[in-house]
Amino acid sequence: MAKDPVCGMMVDEKTAMKAKHEGKTYYFCAAGCRSAFLKDPDKYRDGSKPDGPKHKHA
Repeated sequence: MAKDPVCGMMVDEKTAMKAKHEGKTYYFCAAGCRSAFLKDPDKYRDGSKPDGPKHKHA
């Protein structure tokens, strides 16, 4: 399991959406979280500042 750096949700690394930044792989619950990360990776990459869910998680 990995923590989505944008919303903080725990996701399965095998099925989650992914993005690489500076050699590290990040995992996301949904396309919106991945897009937010790719827009401003420095805001999220250390995982310490999740914005909290801005969308409904199923």
